[in-house]
Amino acid sequence: MSTTSTAPDQEPRPPDGKAAPPGGLRRVFATVLDGLRAAGASLAAPAGPAEPLLGRSSKRWVRLVPYVIALGFVATLIPVTTQVLSNDYGVPGGLAGALAVAQAAPLVLAVSRPLLAWGIVIVADIVGAIVIQGSASHHAAPWTPMVIVGYLALCFVLSLREGRRTVLGVWLVTVVSGLVLDMFRPSDSQATSVLMIVLSGGVLLFGALLRERGEAQRRLVEQETINEAERSRRTLLEERARIARELHDVVAHHMSVITVQADSAPYRLQGLTPEACEEFGSIAAGARESLGEMRRLLAVLRSEDASGGERAPQPGLGRLQQLVEATVRGGVPAELSMPELTLVGELADVPPAVDLSAYRIVQEALANVVRHAPGARTQISVSKDEDALLVIVVNGSAGEHASPVETTGTGHGLIGMHERVRLVGGTLDVGPLPGGGFRVAARLPLAESDSPSS
Repeated sequence: MSTTSTAPDQEPRPPDGKAAPPGGLRRVFATVLDGLRAAGASLAAPAGPAEPLLGRSSKRWVRLVPYVIALGFVATLIPVTTQVLSNDYGVPGGLAGALAVAQAAPLVLAVSRPLLAWGIVIVADIVGAIVIQGSASHHAAPWTPMVIVGYLALCFVLSLREGRRTVLGVWLVTVVSGLVLDMFRPSDSQATSVLMIVLSGGVLLFGALLRERGEAQRRLVEQETINEAERSRRTLLEERARIARELHDVVAHHMSVITVQADSAPYRLQGLTPEACEEFGSIAAGARESLGEMRRLLAVLRSEDASGGERAPQPGLGRLQQLVEATVRGGVPAELSMPELTLVGELADVPPAVDLSAYRIVQEALANVVRHAPGARTQISVSKDEDALLVIVVNGSAGEHASPVETTGTGHGLIGMHERVRLVGGTLDVGPLPGGGFRVAARLPLAESDSPSS
């Protein structure tokens, strides 16, 4: 007995001697099957989240509106379709009812899964068109009026949820199926394929435009929110950098004094031991090194185009009177009250950081009055209790014939106030007054705190 072996690179032949289908044809069949499986998977799963139309609304009755409309279409189309198919087209009652349910009921599913609902409806519509082909004389074919109404409603919902490619694919399927079915309709029937093509295309286009417009508005709102957050963050960083530059000037002054005192101590004090002189020299060297580091930091913090005013001595409570007088000349009737801080000794007891912060808070509060309430009477009060400096700025409403320079603010001034108060471990209370006007109240501790309050 002999056996024949088949080479691994040769395709097996069937027992009847006929050649097996070529490998290229099998690959085509496999590709088609894969495409059908992918299409089925896309119909079974929505393109986006399976969220009903208007599902994000906070009101329950709004979320129910799409279901009420869909149920209204279903309740109307099923009996009408059944009646028309039975009476006008002669379709048996059971088959007519089944077609009516298959063509209309998926509209409820379309509220959350429009693509899957369209897959069911288009198959039911094509089957219905085939069923009525032989009895459509003098009647609409291949699409009945009820099919057109339900299909257009479905197209509108689908275009609100799916992307451009899906919408275009749906319309192309509608065009192809309509033209193919139109070739087999009775010659004396009323053609509806072109009507369906035009109306479905218009509805899909209108819905797609509405969807894209809504998405554009949502993206715009999201971008504005991001921009506002970035502006706030940038303002905060700029204000912190500005405060750091100003504090550097204050600290650098004290470091310079320490250096001078440590260097001159051996010459000013008699009877110092060599160890003490060496200790003073070490202090002076450390102070000079720290001062050099701070100057390098200042070079980073200051921008290249920094104005010369930033390098000038920083202002404090001693210059508040000049600030108020300049504000009065600008048209704001402002009054300053700081009876406990008129003496030079009282001002010297205020730490430099608190002194600078108090001045900047009053300066920004007066600037806000000029911008937002020109002509408003303003009271500035600066007082000192046992352990804190109290700064209060209260302004009334804008003058009768004055118009605000700015109607909306960027919030930079308030952010700067909060940062300065936080820096010295104090508290800040700002807000509008019940009778009109605005109030700024800051409490700045005079004793140094370990860390700024958050």
